[in-house]
Amino acid sequence: MRLSRPYPNLTDIMQKGKIIIIGSGLGGLSCGAILAKNGYEVWVLEQHYQIGGCLQCFQRRGVKYDTGMHFIGSAAPGQTLQKLLRYLEIDREVELSPLDADGYDVISLGGRQYRIPVGKEAFLRQLSEYFPHQKEALGRYYSLIEEITSSSSLHTLQHDGNNDVLQATYQLRSIDDVVGELISDPLLAKVLVGNLPLYCGVKGKTPFATHAFIVDFYNQSAYRIVGGSDCVANALAATIHRYGGHILTRKKVKEIVCDDTHALGVRTEEGEFFAADYVISDTHPSLTLRMLDTKLIRPAFRHRISSIPQTPGSFTLYLHFRENTVPYMNHNYYGYEHSTPWGCENYTEATWPKAFLYMHFCSEKGQKYAKGGVILSYMNIAEVQQWAGTSIGHRGDDYEALKQRKAEQLLAVVEKHFPGLRGNIEHYYTSTPLTYIDYTGTKDGSMYGNAPDATQGGIYRVPQRWRVPNLFQTGQNIKMHGMLGVLVGTIVTCSEFLTPQTIYDQIAEANASQAENEA
Repeated sequence: MRLSRPYPNLTDIMQKGKIIIIGSGLGGLSCGAILAKNGYEVWVLEQHYQIGGCLQCFQRRGVKYDTGMHFIGSAAPGQTLQKLLRYLEIDREVELSPLDADGYDVISLGGRQYRIPVGKEAFLRQLSEYFPHQKEALGRYYSLIEEITSSSSLHTLQHDGNNDVLQATYQLRSIDDVVGELISDPLLAKVLVGNLPLYCGVKGKTPFATHAFIVDFYNQSAYRIVGGSDCVANALAATIHRYGGHILTRKKVKEIVCDDTHALGVRTEEGEFFAADYVISDTHPSLTLRMLDTKLIRPAFRHRISSIPQTPGSFTLYLHFRENTVPYMNHNYYGYEHSTPWGCENYTEATWPKAFLYMHFCSEKGQKYAKGGVILSYMNIAEVQQWAGTSIGHRGDDYEALKQRKAEQLLAVVEKHFPGLRGNIEHYYTSTPLTYIDYTGTKDGSMYGNAPDATQGGIYRVPQRWRVPNLFQTGQNIKMHGMLGVLVGTIVTCSEFLTPQTIYDQIAEANASQAENEA
């Protein structure tokens, strides 16, 4: 979709000024880095003591745990994410460890495991071995994914590369609709969507374009971040500071202060006012709205944004393994209790969990044994709604009992796939959608924010520009979640200040100059 500006001449008249960025997630920090590099006075205000949003990590008993960014893709030399990391000046600070190229994802479905390898040729070869009668159909499926992803300038980083008609077509068709048209084998159709937990895909609703970009992103290359995803946040902070920007923690913004025409700045919970020429919110759009008490936002628009459905939340189990007992698993494991990946977000207490995603953390390159791992399964906010508004550590015995029960249920299911795992766990820790609300501010503790819906057209989309002329939005709800999805949203937001062509030229220049230096 082509970048557009509702006010055609605004970027031409914008002068360098002071920008307040609310929130220090990947979107806020990457916007701060780009705009600071381009001469803006950047101030990032973070409500917590730790920056990073979903990049945050925590440590328990010497083991470090990622909380949101568990693995990334398209980060090999010359690929899209690697170019963006270089442009943001963090590629040398962020050490990556490749996942198994012969099977970075393993899908366990119907009692059989299917390995998903890196690269088009390997993908088609491996899946054709599993399903030899679907070889031609697999070729058509992969060609369509390439066609969709290469038609977006935001993903190819080529300014004139858009095909708006193609993009719109597959934003309005659901994953199961398109896959069902291309693939005649029902089991293969399910295997191809075996990574549904990566984007909380919903049958009949999630656009095929979402699936296409996710598949392309990881199939180009797949990596874990060595030492934890917080190194990305720290590296971006260093870029911001290098260009004269500022990051303040424990500054929770309560209000975006406006007059009759535009935003004047922000006010924190402590009453401190920060004046600004421009404000960028990296909080959830519904939270941004709650900060705005202005007639510039019409009730109909406020209602539309507030009513967008959210993706489900997650129950997360963080594992601390006994020393040198669990071999490091260099792939992601998707386990399903039933014969389909679809509908796992709909469960009862008796049927939960229907699915899980199990991964290990990479503490160092070449490690032989895992120190820690994580298991995620869907959890809807309704299960913990009665404790809404309470704080961490003060939710009572019933809440702790719920988490304990959930943990044991989940471990019992995972143990079927990994016999003996339970005996190798030294300690474990848990989180629920309430934890996501506490640390990231996402609505309903949602894993991935707003849920795209092919049946609703563009009604679920959040604009990068609010109806307040100098107020902007960034983060996973602009385009897509995940590292590349958020950075694509960053390009969209920063293009309001710099123009898309300027950013693409800068990305090309940064990568060309770096390549010359390395040569």
